[in-house]
Amino acid sequence: MSKVMKTKILGRIGFGAILLFNFSGYASAEKNLYGDFPVTLKSYSGSKTSSVSYKGQIARHLLHESLKKLAGKGQGKANPKLEKEMLSYYSKKDGGRKILSPKNSAFFPIKQSSIDTLSKNKNLSGKTYKGTIIGFPNNMSGPEVIKFWIKKASAAKKGYDFSNVYQYQQLISKFIMGAVFYNQAVDNYLDEKLSSRVKPNHKPYKKGAPYTGKEHSWDEAFGYWGAPSHTLSLSAKQAYEIAKQGKKSKPKTNALKFADWNSDGKVDLYREMVHSPAYYASSYDKKGKTKYLHTITKAFLDGRKLLAAANGEKLTSKERNQLRSYAETIEYNWEKTLAESVFKYAGSVFKDAKKLNALIAKNIKPGKALKNYIKHWGELKGFSLAIQTGRKNLGATAARLNKLIGYGPVMPNSSQVIDIDSKGNFVKGESSNLKEYMAHMLKVQKLMIDKFGVKARLKDNTKNMEKMLKQLSSGASAEND
Repeated sequence: MSKVMKTKILGRIGFGAILLFNFSGYASAEKNLYGDFPVTLKSYSGSKTSSVSYKGQIARHLLHESLKKLAGKGQGKANPKLEKEMLSYYSKKDGGRKILSPKNSAFFPIKQSSIDTLSKNKNLSGKTYKGTIIGFPNNMSGPEVIKFWIKKASAAKKGYDFSNVYQYQQLISKFIMGAVFYNQAVDNYLDEKLSSRVKPNHKPYKKGAPYTGKEHSWDEAFGYWGAPSHTLSLSAKQAYEIAKQGKKSKPKTNALKFADWNSDGKVDLYREMVHSPAYYASSYDKKGKTKYLHTITKAFLDGRKLLAAANGEKLTSKERNQLRSYAETIEYNWEKTLAESVFKYAGSVFKDAKKLNALIAKNIKPGKALKNYIKHWGELKGFSLAIQTGRKNLGATAARLNKLIGYGPVMPNSSQVIDIDSKGNFVKGESSNLKEYMAHMLKVQKLMIDKFGVKARLKDNTKNMEKMLKQLSSGASAEND
């Protein structure tokens, strides 16, 4: 079922412009849809009718999700073939790469099967934050850290390194969510590219393109956010179910009906899927205390409507200031979703450490408890590094966060990774015990409240915090050096 988009713009009437639009194959025009906005570029003479394009960003979401899948395929020994395949999804631009995740199924049929069907010649490394990662040893850049983890993951058993207590799937995935998606959106497209001198709205983004410089910059930032076009017609719970493909609900939810906006029986990963950043926002919002998903998506949509209403003209100071206001809303709430993630997983690590400590006291092998501890710490560390890759320098907040969490989790024998030697091997040293590390996790949660004002607060352990700190140990206030 296909409708040709029809658009009317009666002159340039400012922010109140009435736009009638929908994207191809969708049943009707929808004011809350991030759909096919019209071509406004005066110099364009091609046949395109839509100025919206962010397939390259969605391709990178799928490279990330597929890379995460591969990071759990190791067999516990060096595997150059697996490492090469992982690098194909991270730093190469190989043709023919299959979409390994999300997985197609009869219950959740997916339209695309390969990265190339969305966008060719894309990688993640070229868009990864290039600054020094101070929360990890050896002053490596963002791409160097990820390549280091890829090498380690290829030799780990199903992503787990029990000797050094790392889970590489989580480290790689959560860090990319900041170092690529968040960084590119807030420190590039919604920052430098909003300048009046960069990618102006009365000129094409590039030669022959059907979109202006500002239109495409805005669309690319939206693509990194990873929300479906019809997000504002979904509840946070429904968006969450799309990301999980209905697998987490009992009874199993038919998530296809939430995703399939154009009713063609398949999920279009470009415009109908919920990808990682938007997924985490929905996971917090479904508890009812926050509205990150809809606040960010609405700011993106309002900004895009503003650009369409500008009708291919150079933006006025008023319009550009309004656009920057929308960008600030996006950045503020996106940063908070990352802070919520740090808060959540600090709470999980706290509970895991408490369970581990109890098992050790009873001489019981930790087993699954240790595995959970490693997994949740990987998520905590990945997100704690991710939040440091934005436009703002977090300064003392980042330093304290890195100090509390450390380069690795405290092990049951009170050792902890403190460095990496010249051969790439982890170096361990004596550290605080598990009880003191639990105190650190409480302080991480308090830091997220004080500095970022988190509201959802999943896995909150801060109630009676001072009392708990005294109970944990007299040295609980000590921190990693």
